[in-house]
Amino acid sequence: MASRTCLGIFRRLLDLLRDRRGNVTVMMGFLLPPLIGTLGLGYEVANWYLITRSMQNAADSAALAAATNGTSSYDAEAKAVAAQYGFTDNVNGVTVSASNTATCPGGGNTCYSVTITRTVPLFLSQVIGYPGNVTHTQTNAQQQTITVYDQKQKLTSTAVASQSSIQVPLCLLALGTSGAQDIVTNGNPHANMSGCSVMANTSARCNGGNLGAPYGLAHVTDSGCGVVQVSGVPQVADQYAALAGNIPSNARSSCGGNFPQEDKHGNLASTNVWGSVWPPANAISLGNNTWVVCGDQQLNANVTVNTPSGAVLIIENGQLDTNGNTMTTASGSGLTLVFSGDNGSYTYGPTGGGTLNIAAPTSGAWSGIAIYQDPSLTNGVNMSAAGNSPTWKISGLIYMPHSTVTLSGAVDKADNGQHCFVMVMDSITINGTGDVLAGNTPANCSAAGVNLPYATLPGRGQLVN
Repeated sequence: MASRTCLGIFRRLLDLLRDRRGNVTVMMGFLLPPLIGTLGLGYEVANWYLITRSMQNAADSAALAAATNGTSSYDAEAKAVAAQYGFTDNVNGVTVSASNTATCPGGGNTCYSVTITRTVPLFLSQVIGYPGNVTHTQTNAQQQTITVYDQKQKLTSTAVASQSSIQVPLCLLALGTSGAQDIVTNGNPHANMSGCSVMANTSARCNGGNLGAPYGLAHVTDSGCGVVQVSGVPQVADQYAALAGNIPSNARSSCGGNFPQEDKHGNLASTNVWGSVWPPANAISLGNNTWVVCGDQQLNANVTVNTPSGAVLIIENGQLDTNGNTMTTASGSGLTLVFSGDNGSYTYGPTGGGTLNIAAPTSGAWSGIAIYQDPSLTNGVNMSAAGNSPTWKISGLIYMPHSTVTLSGAVDKADNGQHCFVMVMDSITINGTGDVLAGNTPANCSAAGVNLPYATLPGRGQLVN
């Protein structure tokens, strides 16, 4: 009986060995935990990737916004843009940080960076023992410092952008050397300065119209000047002061200390009253088509300057009184009027009725310069009726760095010159009749030999990393 029982058990065991039903179930019992962990980790890694891509898009846009902003509020701009993508600083485990001192790929530390981090909890990836990358330290019972994993994953995306710039050509540049408000207009609804942007190294205020200038720029505040108005622009340096080195050192000494002046009735020594001959009879040649005259000068006839290579007339301690006459540069000729002297009780500049119809030389040391006041002059340099007394028809640059200018007339191009009028002064007031006729363009000014002043504006940012 016992032997039969043992034999039955043995046969049952043999049957069990031969029967493979349920094997897969057993194997799945062993494989299911690692499969679940692997699938869970794959799902979470894919989710991390999607979140990181969204964070990267947000960081890219935020860095571009910060670089384009370019002001002290760049960080607020960056965080506002990141929030539009759903990543709000200090909300739902998100941190947004911005910097304007990031290292640029080409060198320097003037780039803008934005870093977005987000902490997410772990789910199925814990099954295979992955603890995440977020830790903290704590002290155990043995007073040992240990690292504890928080079962969270920290995701990070960073973008770096540089600030591009826009170079704006200027036809009015107020240097603000006196510290006064640089550009002021009064009742100017018809001024048309299209193609002619304006810049004040302090502030600008336009009443009654924006001048029609493409850009109205100011270092402090621009109010109403320009179609596009920008404040907080970096000051524009005086690039023309160095041209004073072109004034011959013997120009003043050639006068022998004799500088005749007009009296209050406009009377002047006959030696300083010109006829129609060029160069004037009292001019002292310094070579290279450069002449110096001493004291006030007065026209009593129309004068045509015919010097194809360009002429330079230096007026020492005096003014040029057109006296109802016209000074004209012939076709192909150019003229630079230089006012220099001892900075005494003289008047330095053009005055009187009539017309200055002159084009600057297009090459040489005085290329593009029509009128130049020596920057060492600070007295007797103001222009109270610019463009009106005399009328200005000028192609080229007028440089009066310490002059307070009142522009009252309509400035047009010289009959034999390009449509390019540029003025650099201390400050300017443009009255209702003041105007710079349209047509100024960088191409025209280049043809006129003028090296234009430029203002630098922050442009749109560009990603660099």
